Amino acid sequence: MSATRRIVVLGSTGSIGTQTLDVVRQHADKLDVVGLAVGTRADELLVQAREFDVRHLAVGDERLANEAVADELRSVILSEANEASAVESRAVFVTEGSEPSLGFGAEAVVDLVRLPEADLVVNALVGAAGLRASYETLRAGKVLALANKESLVVGGDLIMPLAAQVDARRSAEGLAPASGPAGALMPIDSEHGAIYQCLLGEDAREVSRLWVTASGGPFRGRTRDELASITPAQALAHPTWNMGAKISIDSSTLMNKGLEVIEAHHLFAMDYDKISVVVQPQSAIHSMVEFTDGSVKAHLGTTDMRIPIQFALSYPERWNAPVEPLDFRTLGTLEFAAPDEDTFRCLALARHAGKVGGTLPCVMNAANEVAVAAFLAKEGSYLGIAACVEAVMNAHERAGVQRVESLEQLEELDAWSRTEARKNLR
Repeated sequence: MSATRRIVVLGSTGSIGTQTLDVVRQHADKLDVVGLAVGTRADELLVQAREFDVRHLAVGDERLANEAVADELRSVILSEANEASAVESRAVFVTEGSEPSLGFGAEAVVDLVRLPEADLVVNALVGAAGLRASYETLRAGKVLALANKESLVVGGDLIMPLAAQVDARRSAEGLAPASGPAGALMPIDSEHGAIYQCLLGEDAREVSRLWVTASGGPFRGRTRDELASITPAQALAHPTWNMGAKISIDSSTLMNKGLEVIEAHHLFAMDYDKISVVVQPQSAIHSMVEFTDGSVKAHLGTTDMRIPIQFALSYPERWNAPVEPLDFRTLGTLEFAAPDEDTFRCLALARHAGKVGGTLPCVMNAANEVAVAAFLAKEGSYLGIAACVEAVMNAHERAGVQRVESLEQLEELDAWSRTEARKNLR
């Protein structure tokens, strides 16, 4: 990487995206934003583009191409380019960089990952739409800082071999750290970032178990009967983390934890039988690694996503903390408990999908996205989320789970799953 790390942020107006930009504010001497992409919030993108002098922008919603905000965005990138070319200190960057760009539609978002001036792509897109962006980032030889769970849940069989190729290339070109992973794929998830750091300097053959921690969500300890009448507002009220709507619902159903188990399997090449979930309500321990001699390394820190985001951007270095560090004198007690997989069925369903493998995780993920969206729109019930996912998974298993072979295959199955899920909303 260059001394100043030049980054593209996909999903820049979401929870992870805005916190990524906050890290950039605090380390402006080390990070330069060269591209930003959003789904629909073009007005917010306009504000970000002005603040960070960004010359490459994309909006996923094609309909906005004909709105007044499109002209404003175009004006911003052109004015930034003109100002930059007039500043001698930035003349080299302007000469080497590509011409200013503004695009609309899903392809325009993905196109940003191929910018020649970009070193690293933060993929904070929500849902299965992020898979192609992750795939193309690695194909372009860029570092992927990954917050999009679905990239690995749905396409881990495609993404991990690509990441290995980029790692090998980075090592051969002298871009990798002297020790530790080459860093082509950096997890932004709090849990996976924690495991990643616990494994630094360790022999993977001496790892006996990965402990993925869970807060338990807002309904920890509730019975199924008590969950029958849960509303979207209640499910969105996460006790410790500030997240987007979809992830907050997934956290409450424990689907989020199931997705993280599948991610951990791919990221760390670990058998499912050696990945355990433990409820840690204070969210002070972000995950743990157990070794063959019985030792356990735990990663602790303030409950703030800017810490794992910053590590993904700074690796292998550590920069000054972006938030107030954890004060152990005031932390109080740490609690641990087993997750209730009978009440919160989504965790068990995700584990099953991961163990079966192939295309079943893709089907499970798509069905969950549809069921969660229906619940948020008050078109489906809270307990109906797991019921819908299970029905679609069962239908796919009856038809025959396939080996993952291509993005196109996964996209076709994703579409089938969504149609099937809409028939099973409850």
